[in-house]
Amino acid sequence: MVSWRDLGAGEVRPEHVGQRLKLAGWVARRRDHGGLVFIDLRDSTGLSQLVVNPERAPEAAAAAHDIRNEFVLQAEGDVAARSPENVNPGLPTGEVELQVDKLAIISRAPPLPFQLDEEGVDETLRLRYRWLDLRRDRLQRNLRLRAQMVSIIRRVMEGAGFLEIETPILFKPTPEGARDFLVPSRLQKGRFFALPQSPQILKQLLVIAGFERYFQIARCFRDEDLRADRSNELTQLDVEMAFPDVEYIIGLMEQMVQQIWRETLDVELEIPFPRLTYAEAMLRYGTDKPDLRFDLEIQDATELTRGSQFRVFADALAVRYLTVPQEYSRADLDKLEEFAKEWGAKGLAYIVYGEDGEPRSPVAKFLAEEELAAFRADPGSTVLFGAGEPAEVARIMGALRLRLGRELGLVDEDAFRWVWITDFPMFEWSEEDQHWTAVHHPFTRPTPESEALLETEPGAALAVAYDLVGNGEELGGGSLRIHEADLQSRVFEILQLSPEQQQARFGFLLEALGMGAPPHGGIAFGIDRMLMVLAREPNLRDTQAFPKNQAGFDPMSGAPAEVPKEQLDELGIQLLPQKERLQSGGASDA
Repeated sequence: MVSWRDLGAGEVRPEHVGQRLKLAGWVARRRDHGGLVFIDLRDSTGLSQLVVNPERAPEAAAAAHDIRNEFVLQAEGDVAARSPENVNPGLPTGEVELQVDKLAIISRAPPLPFQLDEEGVDETLRLRYRWLDLRRDRLQRNLRLRAQMVSIIRRVMEGAGFLEIETPILFKPTPEGARDFLVPSRLQKGRFFALPQSPQILKQLLVIAGFERYFQIARCFRDEDLRADRSNELTQLDVEMAFPDVEYIIGLMEQMVQQIWRETLDVELEIPFPRLTYAEAMLRYGTDKPDLRFDLEIQDATELTRGSQFRVFADALAVRYLTVPQEYSRADLDKLEEFAKEWGAKGLAYIVYGEDGEPRSPVAKFLAEEELAAFRADPGSTVLFGAGEPAEVARIMGALRLRLGRELGLVDEDAFRWVWITDFPMFEWSEEDQHWTAVHHPFTRPTPESEALLETEPGAALAVAYDLVGNGEELGGGSLRIHEADLQSRVFEILQLSPEQQQARFGFLLEALGMGAPPHGGIAFGIDRMLMVLAREPNLRDTQAFPKNQAGFDPMSGAPAEVPKEQLDELGIQLLPQKERLQSGGASDA
């Protein structure tokens, strides 16, 4: 049997000086210094410097002149100490080198489509050659960090008495917020499985079945439009327990996060994390996932401006403002106004305080002294206003706050800031569908006080729901569940599911809830998003080994791909002609 190496390239140390070793790996860099050839050999353990001297090993030197980056080599020789002036303190192997006697080219590489240390490589090119992209230090670190994180999660959950149980990938289409990926059945022609958006119903059934503490590292699939923090395929920690205690669930998740950050980054997080109600978060930050790494808070002026001479303020249901530590020019304000309009604003009122402290604003003349006094800011500041419907104003001011925090360098990039958001609304009104929809999912439990409001004031009903937000990213979300069949039916009715639709879609769940279902609840954590925060990655695709691009396409394999007509016939599927597909909204490249 071939012995490829005695140590990893990154494991060679001064105590190995004088030993004869074999190393194997990839060429990270080659440098030719007038006869002597230096090669940085890389494997999963790190880098070692190979030195090929033509006087010592002429055959190895001849081979060394032909190699390029990413060739795979095997080298054999003696470990030697580097001279003091050549020590590299930035490398664990920087005090030693391998004086090569034998050099074998195991595998060759053509000129590369990009270099591993090259910056600004087009993402499509990176995804096309993902196996090469994954050799980059950053992606190697990310995926190793991911594996370490999942290992810690399993240890914490098992230590708390939770049992890991797998649930099916092929299941029933159920409405959970996004579109399902459908899978046709060959054996049941005309019928379809759905890939799970989450194991929500299945984990409830497991608890009803008597597995009181369940968890799973679950694969989930959502056919939705993609962005930097969203993917069609995701992985989540899925947790459910019988006879739940919200404080216990929150406390366990805090301990888990604390343990992950301690072991992976050597960062000690202080728990318990702070909490905000949904209403507080929307008022102060304009979002239910606030970034608390900077202090710029939205202020409310609704009551103050009820009798304002400025009709835009007086007539608005909500008036809120941001005091920004920057004196903006007219051109700057125009840009901010355009940004606000993109988020739905009709305009952007402002007061600029120059270095002399005097206000500069087209609306100042309409404001009473008490209003101007309330809006007074330090010299060199700007006050920006939003007025309109409360949800609209929150959305606009929240987006402005995030943009200004980044542009003005207010965000503490080295910090980790956590917050639980609680007391979510049960329902939100869909203008598009003209009916109520569930804010989290239709199995979320209303607060005891809200049960009486379900039919009369559904918009005022609150849920026993809680989200964990880290650095402005929603990392986990959970709730107590409805464990009574009649209450679950009432919620379905508010969501405009008829009794017949309830039975067709959720009959098995309603039946289970009527057969001794215990109180239960849980939470789910996005593994990919948690890694985004842990690794400080702005793009979720760089937390996954083989992601799709923003169009849901894999440039590496060409998936999704066409399939032969014979296979479609087996499934009982017939495609529309391309022209008809285009007219009905199908993809142009189908």
